[in-house]
Amino acid sequence: MKSLYDFIVKPIGETYNNEINIDKKKLILNSKIESWKFVNRFAEVIETPKAFKTPIKKGDTVVVHQNVFRTFYDMKGKKKKSRSYFKDDLYFCSIDQIYLYKNKNGYNSFGERCFIQPIKNNNHLVADKEQKLIGILKYGNKSLESLEINEGDVVGYTPDGEWEFLIENKRLYCMKSNDIVIKYEYKGDEKEYNPSWSKSS
Repeated sequence: MKSLYDFIVKPIGETYNNEINIDKKKLILNSKIESWKFVNRFAEVIETPKAFKTPIKKGDTVVVHQNVFRTFYDMKGKKKKSRSYFKDDLYFCSIDQIYLYKNKNGYNSFGERCFIQPIKNNNHLVADKEQKLIGILKYGNKSLESLEINEGDVVGYTPDGEWEFLIENKRLYCMKSNDIVIKYEYKGDEKEYNPSWSKSS
């Protein structure tokens, strides 16, 4: 069972992440299927596409687009699975719907995607605890490396290009390589900003 152009994946856990645990108690965050922010984005690779050679292997964990597992209501109000649905607990996932993959060596960005860790705002006169449009490159890629922008560097990025993901209890922003517009000199006082809710699982 192989697809020609798509990966075949299955969700790790449920298709929606509607609950978190806080102090050994469950807190329900979402009760509506319309909210894309709570769609599960972690999947196990069951089969790789025949038409492409990628570093992603069967059994790897991948971080995917929210629409892969998303459920919705059609115009008649009927509840339907996403158009990526294949059968049983399996879904098709196109190559451009994968942003990150994990193998025995840890997490790796995929394609032109990269992930940014927000940093704390050192200005105590403003209410926002997170610096805007500045962060630490957590997962880079070859395009950025060719520009001498490496993981751990402090970078600036364009507005509205970042998507929020929760990776290993860290809130990260996913974006494309060309959203990174500047590399800052490391000052030494940069600290990662990770809100407390992101550490709940």
